[in-house]
Amino acid sequence: MQLIEKLSVLADAAKYDVSCASSGAPKRSSKGRSGLGATDGMGICHSFTPDGRCVALLKILLTNFCLYDCQYCVNRRSSDVPRARFTPEEVVTLTLDFYRRNCISGLFLSSGIIRSADYTMEQLNRVAKLLREEHEFRGYIHLKTIPDADPQLIAEAGRYADRLSVNIELPTEASLIRLAPEKQVATIKQAMHAIHEGETEAKAEQRAPRFAPAGQSTQMIVGADATDDSTILHTAQSLYGDFRLRRVYYSAFSPIPHSPKTVPFEAPPLLREHRLYQADFLMRSYGFKAGELLTGPGNLPLDIDPKLAWALSNREHFPVDLNSAEPALIARIPGIGILSAKRLVALRRQKRIRFEDLTRLRCSLEKAKPFIITQDYRPSLAYRESSALRQQLSEGPVQMGLW
Repeated sequence: MQLIEKLSVLADAAKYDVSCASSGAPKRSSKGRSGLGATDGMGICHSFTPDGRCVALLKILLTNFCLYDCQYCVNRRSSDVPRARFTPEEVVTLTLDFYRRNCISGLFLSSGIIRSADYTMEQLNRVAKLLREEHEFRGYIHLKTIPDADPQLIAEAGRYADRLSVNIELPTEASLIRLAPEKQVATIKQAMHAIHEGETEAKAEQRAPRFAPAGQSTQMIVGADATDDSTILHTAQSLYGDFRLRRVYYSAFSPIPHSPKTVPFEAPPLLREHRLYQADFLMRSYGFKAGELLTGPGNLPLDIDPKLAWALSNREHFPVDLNSAEPALIARIPGIGILSAKRLVALRRQKRIRFEDLTRLRCSLEKAKPFIITQDYRPSLAYRESSALRQQLSEGPVQMGLW
């Protein structure tokens, strides 16, 4: 098989892994293929470095051959998809060629499991080692780690890669046993723990070798089983707390050709994936807990964003007086983000906050009006009925803005 043919197969096979991509990336599709360089997720993806830069990464699999038979995966052992395999040297050649042409700033490399977990991890590490040591490549490298691999191989990966990821895939152990019997939650978490320890040691010792300075991430598939959003968010919260993950990515299950009967034949609403990203952002940046966003079992509402849903369910906190409230509570007001909350707090040291100040700060006034008090504004009685207010502020199926 020619190198370009391998690239076509293995770039397409990598599009289902979103653990390196921004949440705003175009959606994956299992039907048909797009050309290399197209904007819908094949070949080159966009990711964000820890300092906020958006970078383009060559996103490929080393191989889509796999010993595992994960029912939700297009590359599972029993799948009839075309197969291909790069040598480590071919991946290096492609990466350097794309880099020199200014098409990419780095590499995201994953792989199916071939021969054994250790052998696969050795091949992934060889790519990174060749790039770093032989070619002095200083671009961004994100490696997918194989949970069952020897901890020393994972440690070696951390010395070469900027970011590592270990995909937990499914949020419950029961679902993993049913749909991915070769994988174990215990080994996945052991790998996450090893990466977290490597990060901690590297930060504690100034002269220690660098270790995955961009941290680690993971992916959870949404809609491949019956797990609800409450369970997914609690799992994410646990992963953030236990292993200090930089990001949990959510990937709406995409039905694959000739899917087994153990997985759904229809994809979940993509808006559900979007709501999970919004809720995850609230947990990471606003201090929300999973139990606040969903007080019991169930899914996030699709018609309103999670922040507005929380405000409507906690009317006792509102309306908030912007001239006296704590900054953390101001940031929880629908239509007002963290930056606007900080600016309002700074402004009120100089003057009393008036409604027109929110306009100048470009807050979403339609969402904020029912929940705020300013020097010259107080919400009318018409805003007190939560059900009517929800209907008024409900987003259409196309509108998906958070604030």
